[in-house]
Amino acid sequence: MKNIQLIGIVGAGQMGRGIAQVAAQTGYEVILFDAFKNSLDFGHSFIKTQLDKGAEKGKWSSDDAGKAYARIKPTLELTDLKNCDLVIEAATEKRDLKFDIFKKLDEIVKPEGILASNTSSISITEIAANTKRADKIAGMHFMNPVPVMKLVEGIRGLETSDETFNTVAAVSEKMGKTFVRAQDYPGFAVNRILMPMINEAVYALYEGVASAKDIDTAMKLGTNQPMGPLELADFIGLDTCLAIMNVLHDGLADTKYRPCPLLRQYVAAGRFGRKNGKGFHTYDK
Repeated sequence: MKNIQLIGIVGAGQMGRGIAQVAAQTGYEVILFDAFKNSLDFGHSFIKTQLDKGAEKGKWSSDDAGKAYARIKPTLELTDLKNCDLVIEAATEKRDLKFDIFKKLDEIVKPEGILASNTSSISITEIAANTKRADKIAGMHFMNPVPVMKLVEGIRGLETSDETFNTVAAVSEKMGKTFVRAQDYPGFAVNRILMPMINEAVYALYEGVASAKDIDTAMKLGTNQPMGPLELADFIGLDTCLAIMNVLHDGLADTKYRPCPLLRQYVAAGRFGRKNGKGFHTYDK
C-alpha cells in the first residue's frame, strides 16, 4: 500500500472543493486545480467560509480550521500536480472531458502516482484505457455534500491493482469515510439503484400521478427519506441525473433505464435544479 501525503484535486466545484476540504482537515497536503480562475477563487474561498463556520459552531477549533486551509494550495496549472501521490478528478460528468483529463494527468503526474475519478457512473476501465497506468486507476465516488456524507464508493477497473485499490480505501477511511467496494458496471451500486428511482419519480410527475410537491412529501413521509426524489434530483443537478441515466441506458441496453422525456425537456430548457435556481422546484439563487 502506497504512502499518500500530497493529494491533487481536479475541479474546484461542489464536489472538488468538498473533497479538498476533507482531505486537508485529515492532514493531507492538497493542491486544488481548476481551469477557470473564477471557479478556483470561489471554491477556495468557499472552503475557508465552511471551515470558519464550523469553528464558530464548535465543530473544530479556529486553529485547526486555519491549519487545514493552509494545507490547500490553489492553482490554474495542471502541471502543478506532477508530484502528487494521488490525484482525484472531480470534473463535470462528461465522458470525453474525463478521458481528456486523464490523458493529460497520465503525462504530467509522476509514474507511481495513483489517479482516481469521482465519477458517479462512467466506466473506470474506459477511463484507465486512456492512460498507460491502468493498474493505478480507480474510482472514488464521494457523496454530496462531501464534508457531511460518510460514504465513498470505491470502483475497481478491470486492471486496477490490489495495491491501488487498498490505497484509495485507506485514504477514504483516513478521511473519516466508510469505503464500500463496487464492480465497474454502469452506475456502480449507488446510482444503479438511486437514479432509476429518481427517473420513476419524474415519470410519475410526467404522467400526472401527483404534483412534484406531493411526490416528494409522499416519499419523505411514506418511506422516511430525508429528501424527496425530485428535490434530490434538483440537489444533484438534473443535467447530471440525465447524464447518469444515459450511461445506464446505453451501458445496460434495457428500456427500464430510458430517461423520462420530461427530464430531457427540463435539461434542454436549462432547468438544472438548485445550482441555477429552477428545476422541479424553484429556489433562491
